[in-house]
Amino acid sequence: MTARLAAGDAAPDFTLADADGNGVALADYRDRSVVVYFYPKAATPGCTTEACDFRDNLSSLAAAGYAVLGVSPDTVEEIRAFADAEGLTFPLLADSDAAVARAWGVWGEKTVGDRTFDGVIRSTFVLDGDGIVQRAEYGVDPNGHVARLREELGV
Repeated sequence: MTARLAAGDAAPDFTLADADGNGVALADYRDRSVVVYFYPKAATPGCTTEACDFRDNLSSLAAAGYAVLGVSPDTVEEIRAFADAEGLTFPLLADSDAAVARAWGVWGEKTVGDRTFDGVIRSTFVLDGDGIVQRAEYGVDPNGHVARLREELGV
């Protein structure tokens, strides 16, 4: 397990490719609040539930001043197919070597069924306009997560 971020920490900067292959930098979001969520694998049931919940609540989050970025260890092609299939209109970012996941403390041992392996631990962060972590949640349950987050943020 890599070191975890906590409220008050500066979020590690990154530049990752989006579903169109364009570079998206966290620094592009300075001066506005942003929700950065990490998900294990595009087009899997839990990840689809979570992504569609963010999609369906994007307008209320945006109205409250929050941008949303989804990050996974998938390839650009995989996130493009996922975004197209689900009509996702916020940036999904390809962290194919998991370097950003490690820097943010979301890479670690996990168990699914009978298998134990290293991978992305579903996590969500809320950053202020200076890139400072306001909220860090690890091991998030995708079911109802966005509704709980909106309630906690007063959105």
